[in-house]
Amino acid sequence: MSQIETKEFQTEIRQLLDIVINSLYTDREIFLRELISNAADASEKVRYMQLSGQNVKDQELPLEIRITPDENAKTLTIADAGIGMTKEDLIENIGTIAHSGSKAFVQRLAEAGDKKDVNLIGQFGVGFYSAFMVADKVSLTSRSYEPDAQGYRWESDGRGSYSISEAMDLPRGTSITLHLKEDAHSFAQADTVKRIIKQYSSFVPYPVYVGEEKINTVQALWTKNKNEISEEEYKEFYKYIANAYDEPLMRMHFSSDAPINLNALLFVPKSNMEKFGFGRMEAGVNLYCKKVLIQEKAKDIVPEWLRFARGVVDSEELPLNISRETMQDSALIAKLNKVVTSRFLKFLDDQAKNEPEIFKEFWNEFSIFLKEGAANDFTHRQEILKLLRFESSKTGEGELISLGDYVGRMKEGQEAIYFINGPTRQIIEEGPYLEVFKNKDYEVIYTYDGIDDYVFDMIREYDGKRLLSADHGDLNLADEDGASAEEKLLSEEELKEFNDWLKEVLGEKVTEVRESKRLVDSPAIILSHYGTHSMQRMMQLMNRDLQDVPAGILEINPKHVLIQRLNGLRKQEDSFAPLAAEQLFANAQIAAGIIVDPRSMVSRLNEILEKALR
Repeated sequence: MSQIETKEFQTEIRQLLDIVINSLYTDREIFLRELISNAADASEKVRYMQLSGQNVKDQELPLEIRITPDENAKTLTIADAGIGMTKEDLIENIGTIAHSGSKAFVQRLAEAGDKKDVNLIGQFGVGFYSAFMVADKVSLTSRSYEPDAQGYRWESDGRGSYSISEAMDLPRGTSITLHLKEDAHSFAQADTVKRIIKQYSSFVPYPVYVGEEKINTVQALWTKNKNEISEEEYKEFYKYIANAYDEPLMRMHFSSDAPINLNALLFVPKSNMEKFGFGRMEAGVNLYCKKVLIQEKAKDIVPEWLRFARGVVDSEELPLNISRETMQDSALIAKLNKVVTSRFLKFLDDQAKNEPEIFKEFWNEFSIFLKEGAANDFTHRQEILKLLRFESSKTGEGELISLGDYVGRMKEGQEAIYFINGPTRQIIEEGPYLEVFKNKDYEVIYTYDGIDDYVFDMIREYDGKRLLSADHGDLNLADEDGASAEEKLLSEEELKEFNDWLKEVLGEKVTEVRESKRLVDSPAIILSHYGTHSMQRMMQLMNRDLQDVPAGILEINPKHVLIQRLNGLRKQEDSFAPLAAEQLFANAQIAAGIIVDPRSMVSRLNEILEKALR
């Protein structure tokens, strides 16, 4: 039997153990990820030595990580054939804090009491101590790569001291056995261990075995050259990372050295699950550092509106706290977010130019997300606006244009980008709001979603051109020549009397009645003082009050025969005139798409029918 030496942990290590076990790790399963990560690092170091021609003990040993759960003994063993440790390494790396400045960090943590700043401790890698979250004793054997090195056994219960003794006939590498606490016996079950490895360590660059089964069978494709990856490999990786059964619609694979070092592999699914009523999607991009999972479904790595994307972002530059659960440097994360998002938007722009049919399929599924981004993401707004697509009065049904396309073919003298919202193309084109635009040959964008008007209201302009709704009351679109006196048929005085009478009949339903400068074929039109009619419809539905219709401006077309005949009835003081005026207004509301309860019109329509059928 070799002599056993018992040593006290450095004071700071005792404090650190207390912090690790009680404060930092939010999920105990992370201990296994930490130990596997350490084993992979040790394997990478010995691999480098072998490649550089150094004399390494046990050259024939395969670089792999073997994990052995033992339900009977209630233990879990993690073994590697990595660089190993000498006695001095064990004392320095586990018994003390060797890193410059770390002692001061731990001192500050101890003084902070319950307000510990976990960012401070994240500056040095002490993941090994996470083993004590699940183990009441840790036994470790290790033998250095040096050819003549002696093997050693290290043991501790984590309470203040550890023991070191010589161990005979050890292979190169390190083996850690955790004697599990009573409430952690599940970690001695093979299925539990396999699940944790698949979740956190699937892409460790060395084989990880549980018994004779290799667990990490999926390659970390994002670290490979695109030319080395087949289409089938990409598809299989997507199905794995996105837990999907179908193939992706698009993928973006890129690497960057500046302004930040990263590898990213992002996919766009074929279907938008939010459309099917499955609720709001969770973030779908996982964050890795050197192939080790740092945060699953990382919310800060891409904007909220990009939650439909699935894939991986890996950066070696991430400073991590001890639990690897939160990112310390918010400025670095913001930079990572900006780089990934900008590259993804450029990718979509390239797809729109080079693969228009695929981009159209993407737009039909995921346009709502881009619109959300255009409204809320000020940082990337201009890039997103280039990707928005719409039908218009100058396109065929299903044919889409960009805002850039629209601006590029604006008529001389046209000062704004015009749009109109409606449930369908047919309803928009049968309404009165396009009449003046047809006369002037101005293009009008058709929007079918309520969010479209909200987006346009938020961005206000594009390429220096204001975005104006065709149903807004302040559009200056009158023909310079105007209508002749013969065309009007009503004198200025008579028109004023008619408008005043109409305002009196309609009361608070309208704020103003005036002659229209935009109508050609329709008798009347309702215009909005603020917002758009589609925004009004949304508010009515949200408030569940179909009668809550804000007062608008009623414009009339004096040239229309209906207006002329109604004026004649007014002058005769016919009792039918107010009834017809009310219906004229209701018709204009219907044409505007403002939701009105049709039951309120039934009695009036019946009365109109009675008079018509006399």
